[in-house]
Amino acid sequence: MFMRQKVTLACEQCGSRNYTTTKQMGRLGERLTANKFCSVCNKHTVHRETK
Repeated sequence: MFMRQKVTLACEQCGSRNYTTTKQMGRLGERLTANKFCSVCNKHTVHRETK
């Protein structure tokens, strides 16, 4: 059983940190990406995991 780590997702275009989620600790090498709505850009953009 893996523990989960809290991560923050930031918009690639404007850099605003809009979302938080969790991911498994065993996947520390790869960064999480998701297509989410950014309220600053007012459209769907790619959000990446930040430190």
